[in-house]
Amino acid sequence: VRANRFVSELKNLDPAQTNVPVVGGHAGKTIVPLISKANPSVSFDQAALEKLVHRIQFGGDEVVQAKAGAGSATLSMAYAGARWAVSVLKAMNGAKGIVECSFVESNVTDAAFFSTPIQFNKDGMEKNLGLPSGLSGYEKDLINAAVPELKASIKKGIEFATK
Repeated sequence: VRANRFVSELKNLDPAQTNVPVVGGHAGKTIVPLISKANPSVSFDQAALEKLVHRIQFGGDEVVQAKAGAGSATLSMAYAGARWAVSVLKAMNGAKGIVECSFVESNVTDAAFFSTPIQFNKDGMEKNLGLPSGLSGYEKDLINAAVPELKASIKKGIEFATK
């Protein structure tokens, strides 16, 4: 949701009609927006792209700073969760072609869990579509940087859950 909003603002697009797949994880550099796969297609020079990606990755910090430490970006997370749930419910009610990036158990990378585009149907997750082909070198580098941090977070989460 954040990636869609920030890209749409920079390109004067309708955020409701903008889709930027975000893969990886949910915190900092594990958040990898695939700007090259945005729909509608957009482009940025490298400096603007790096600034945009950083803002997407650390946008939650922006909210905390704006609230002077008295809050977080929970409304954004709630909206994203609600949007995801509505999409899954549509698929479970028979809608076809429902795809949402989702953090699932995966063998797409070395991380045991990884967010990628997932196709849903009436039974839930139909297919992990994996990473799209034709990613930019910059996006591949972002994914490679995200995986070690994501693996460490997953390990901590599993250790906590199994105590």
